[in-house]
Amino acid sequence: MLSVVLLGLSLFLWYALRQPALPEGVVSGNGRIEATEYDIAAKQAGRLDSVFVNEGDMVVAGRTLARMNEDDLVASLDECEAQIRLARNEKLRASAMAAQQAGESSLADKDYARYRKLFDQDVISRQELDHALTKREGLNSAVSATQAQVAEAGSAIEAVIAKSRIIRNNIEDCRLKAPVDGRVLYRLAEPGEVLPAGGRVLTVLDLSDAYMTIFLPSEMAGRLVIGSEARIVLDAFPRMVIPASVSFVSSRAQFTPKEVETSSEREMLMFRIKLKIDPELLRTRLKDIKTGLTGVGYVRLSSSVAWPEALQPRISR
Repeated sequence: MLSVVLLGLSLFLWYALRQPALPEGVVSGNGRIEATEYDIAAKQAGRLDSVFVNEGDMVVAGRTLARMNEDDLVASLDECEAQIRLARNEKLRASAMAAQQAGESSLADKDYARYRKLFDQDVISRQELDHALTKREGLNSAVSATQAQVAEAGSAIEAVIAKSRIIRNNIEDCRLKAPVDGRVLYRLAEPGEVLPAGGRVLTVLDLSDAYMTIFLPSEMAGRLVIGSEARIVLDAFPRMVIPASVSFVSSRAQFTPKEVETSSEREMLMFRIKLKIDPELLRTRLKDIKTGLTGVGYVRLSSSVAWPEALQPRISR
C-alpha cells in the first residue's frame, strides 16, 4: 500500500514540475524541438569523391563538407584556356595583317589621286586609271575584311572566357559547403557513388533557427499575436524554462474536414503554432541543442497576462 502511495506521490510531483498551474490567459500545447534543414546536394551529375563529416558533427558556415569529382571539368577548363590562347594569337595575326593592309590602302588612295590628275591631263589612259581604282577598292575591302576578323577573334575570346568562367564556377560548386552553422543530421551518400544532378549528400540542421510546433484550437489561436512571448519546457529538462516567441500562426486548420457545419466541430479546429527559441540564446548553446526532444510550449493570449513564477526563464538544468 505504501509503495502505491509513493508511486502516486511521485507521479503527482513529476506532473506538477512538468505542467505548472496556468493562470487565465496562458495556454499550452505539446510539441517537439525542430530546426530548419538544409540539403547539401550536387549541382551536376558526377561521382562523389570525398565526404569529410559524419552524422552528428558540428559544422560552420563555409566549411567544405564533401567534394565531387572535378577531373572532367578541369580538362574542359584546360581546353578553354588553350582556345583562348589560340584566339588571341589569331587576333594578333589579324591585327598585324590589318595594319599592313591599312598602309597599303593608304598608299593606293594616294596613287589613285595622282593617277586621276594624270588622266585629267591626258597623260595616262583610262585603263591605267581604272587599274589604280580597282587596286584601291580591293585593298580597302581587304582592310574591312581583316578588321572583321579581328573583331570576330575578340568575340571568340570573350565567348571562351565566359565559358571558362562557368566551368570555374562548376569546379567551385564541386566543393559542397555548409550554408550555415549547424549539425550534420544525415549522411546520405558515400565516396564513389555516382549522383544525379541535385543528388543529396548531406542534411544539415540550422541550429540557430530551432523552434517548437504546437497546435491550439481556433479560439485560442485567433487571439495570438506574432512576436509575443512564449516559453518551452522540455520533458528531458523539466526545470529549464526556455524563452521563445510566436513566429508563425497557420492560416488554415489541420486534422479537420474542410467543410465544418456545426459549432462543436468548429471548436475542434486546431491551428499550427510555431514557437521560435531566442536566437541569442541559441548562438551561445549551439552544441547543446538536440532536435526531436519533446516538451510543452506555453503562450499568452494577451500581453497583460503575467507569466507565473514557474514559467520565468531558467536556462540552467
